Amino acid sequence: MNRERKRIVLAFGTRPEAIKMAPVYLAMRQHPHLSPTILLTGQHREQLDQAMAFFGLQAADDLEVMTDLPDLPLLAGRIIPAAAKALRRLQPDYLLVHGDTLSTFALAWTAFLEGLPFGHVEAGLRSHDLGQPFPEEANRRLTATLSDLDLAPTEAAKANLLKEGKTPERIVVTGQTGIDAIRFAAEHGTLPPALPPGPYVTVTLHRRENWPHLRALAGGLAALAREFPGHTFVFPLHKNPLVREAITPVLEKIENFVLTEPLGYGSMAALLARSDLIITDSGGIQEEGAALGVPVVVVREVTERPEGLALGFLHLAGTDPIRVARVSSALLKDPSLKRKLEKTPNPYGDGRAGQRIAEAVAWRLGLGARPADWRFRPGSPV
Repeated sequence: MNRERKRIVLAFGTRPEAIKMAPVYLAMRQHPHLSPTILLTGQHREQLDQAMAFFGLQAADDLEVMTDLPDLPLLAGRIIPAAAKALRRLQPDYLLVHGDTLSTFALAWTAFLEGLPFGHVEAGLRSHDLGQPFPEEANRRLTATLSDLDLAPTEAAKANLLKEGKTPERIVVTGQTGIDAIRFAAEHGTLPPALPPGPYVTVTLHRRENWPHLRALAGGLAALAREFPGHTFVFPLHKNPLVREAITPVLEKIENFVLTEPLGYGSMAALLARSDLIITDSGGIQEEGAALGVPVVVVREVTERPEGLALGFLHLAGTDPIRVARVSSALLKDPSLKRKLEKTPNPYGDGRAGQRIAEAVAWRLGLGARPADWRFRPGSPV
C-alpha cells in the first residue's frame, strides 16, 4: 500500500448514507494526499447497490450483517466484531461515519475501542427528544461523544455540539453533502418511463416511530388524493413489509395514487424536482426538497432540520392524518409558494460540502490547512 496517501475508510450501509457519502468519496479521490476506501455494512442491499452504481462507487469490504427484519440489539452485536476485523484488514489512517444509523454508532464504538480516530459527517443534528426519531437521535448523540472531528452541516448543528461541550476547534461547518448529491442527480436523472403524467406529489413514509400511524396516515392521503384528482401522487414503498402491509390496502385502489417499488436515486431526484409537493417522514428528503425549491410536509412531531421551517421550505404537520391532509391541501392550493421557494437560498448547503470534508480530514492528518466554515447568507446566490 502506498503510504504517501493516507487511507481513509468511509463506512456506511444504507442508501441515504451512500448518497450523502458519495460526494465525500469523489472529492477525496481528487485530493493529492488522501486515498478513500469504502466499507459497507449493507442494510439496504438492493437500494444501496443502486445508489452505489449511480455514483460509480465500489466497496473494498462488506460486513454483510443484515437480516430481513433486524432486531436492533442483535444487529449491533453482529456489526461490532465484524467491523473490528474489517478495520484491522483495511488498516486505515482515519475513519469517516455518517449521520445516525445503528451502524454509525456501532462503527464509532468499534473505532474507539480500536484506537482509530474518526470524523462524523452530518454531526450535530438534534431533535432533543430521544424517542423521535428512534433510535437515530441516540445514535448521533452517542457518536458525537467519541468523534475526533465533527463535520457539521450548518451553524445550528455546530451550536448543538458546542452546547454538548465539543471542542470548537474540531468542528468544521461544511454544508450538507446531500445538496452536492441531489444537484448532480436532478441534472442527470430521468423520470421512470411508465409514470403517468404530472403534476406530481411525492410521498415517502417509513420511520419506525410512525409504524403505528401508517394505516391512518394512508387514509388521510387517500382523502387528499381525492381532493386533488388532477395531481398524480407517487409513493415509492419502503421494502419493510410492515410498511407495505399498512399502506397498500388503503391506497392501491385510489385512481391517482401510484404505489411503486423504490426508485433509483436518479429517478427519485427527477421526480422530486418535478413535484409540486413532497410529503415525507424522511430526514434527507427534507433537505433535498429545499435544494430543489419544493415545499415539504414533514410527517413528524419534531424535526432536527429547523432551518427549513424558518424559510418556509418545511411544514411540520405531526402524525395526525387530518392535520397532514389539511396542511398538504393548503400548500397545494398556493402555487405561488413553489415559485417563491425556487428563488429562496438553500439553508443546507452550496454544493461544495464534499470538498470541505476532504480538506478537513487532510487538516486533521497534518496534510493541509483547515477549511473555512460554510455560512448560510440569506439573499446570497445558491
